[in-house]
Amino acid sequence: MSEFISKITPNQPVFEDNDPQDELITLNIGPTHPATHGVFQNVVQIDGERIVSGVSTIGYIHRAFEKIAEHRPFYQITPLTDRLNYCSAPINNMGWHMTVEKLLKIEIPKRVQYMRVIIMELARIADHIICNGILGVDTGAFSGFLYVMQEREFIYEIFEEICGARLTTNIGRIGGFERDFNAIAFEKIREFLKRYPPVLQEFEELFVRNRIFIERTSGVAAVTAEDALDYGWSGPILRATGVDYDIRVQNPYCSYDEFDFDVPVGTTGDVYDRFMVRNAEMWQSLRIIEQALDKIEKEPKGVFHAEVPDFYLPPKEQVYTNMEALIYHFKIVMGEVDTPKAEVYHAVEGANGELGFYLIHDGGRSPYRLHFRRPSFVNYQMFAPMSAGMLISDAIINMSSLNVIAGELDA
Repeated sequence: MSEFISKITPNQPVFEDNDPQDELITLNIGPTHPATHGVFQNVVQIDGERIVSGVSTIGYIHRAFEKIAEHRPFYQITPLTDRLNYCSAPINNMGWHMTVEKLLKIEIPKRVQYMRVIIMELARIADHIICNGILGVDTGAFSGFLYVMQEREFIYEIFEEICGARLTTNIGRIGGFERDFNAIAFEKIREFLKRYPPVLQEFEELFVRNRIFIERTSGVAAVTAEDALDYGWSGPILRATGVDYDIRVQNPYCSYDEFDFDVPVGTTGDVYDRFMVRNAEMWQSLRIIEQALDKIEKEPKGVFHAEVPDFYLPPKEQVYTNMEALIYHFKIVMGEVDTPKAEVYHAVEGANGELGFYLIHDGGRSPYRLHFRRPSFVNYQMFAPMSAGMLISDAIINMSSLNVIAGELDA
């Protein structure tokens, strides 16, 4: 692949072919195109159906989240994180809250940590359902997508039971959750642990040994571990190259070091390996959720947030009837509480890789600077150079296997 990488340099939209006899065609894939699954563009030059070279372009939906965040108090930044990777929004919410907790040096109760683990692993499964389901659709197999989408909807029912929202959840608070999981939520989580494994098994049987799927994905867009690391890859696509790197293991948070789970890795780094790694990760997420439920049973009931009255919103029923609670609610939401001057970075294992928050705080109401380390943005850099030499149909499958989320790509 290295020889393809050397062909392309940034800001070089037109490429000359070495053979003047060849007539190349310039093709725009995007910015509004069913093959891109998002609002971004790849300008490619093709010889027949084979891509000779190309350039990726983003910026069509740029929303300036980081600049907006510099004018918002901590709590008002949480909805922005929802809209990075909206396929697994709770992981974004939790990552941001943990970043602020790191700044404020807040200790989180064990039960709250286990609750967060359950939410994040459910979100990871929901995200992988989208990626692998759509990958199947892009190879011409629609049935598997329908099988697993029902379970994604059930995960959203769990989120709805916990926080009232489904897709962009705004779930949790700095220090924990706004309320405890009720009995229905726990019941639905346990029901999911029973109903999803047979569905996932059936989904795998449709693809894993399917001759058409294997021929469409095996050996396509293979990436070496060295190239993946050079481009800053992380998450499932990095692990598909054989690199055993998972932030939950290397830099544990939310007591992930207490859980027994495996980190699936691939060997060739091709599209098939990425599919297999994500499937294996869903099985591991089920293991983690089951362990978290067992751990919660051993913790004191009713604990769902840390004791940080200066940063934890008062209960709504008190806000409506008690002036003191109303004042505190206003002060917390509007950022009127003193905060330390510090510089922190916190990363979580997002569904697409390392999701990091780099916060520089000067003690004011809003961050002095906040940078989102968005895995899709980093992972997508490699798409154009690695597509050189591919058929157009293979490049589309390659893009699908990268799980490029437009909101995370172009924040």
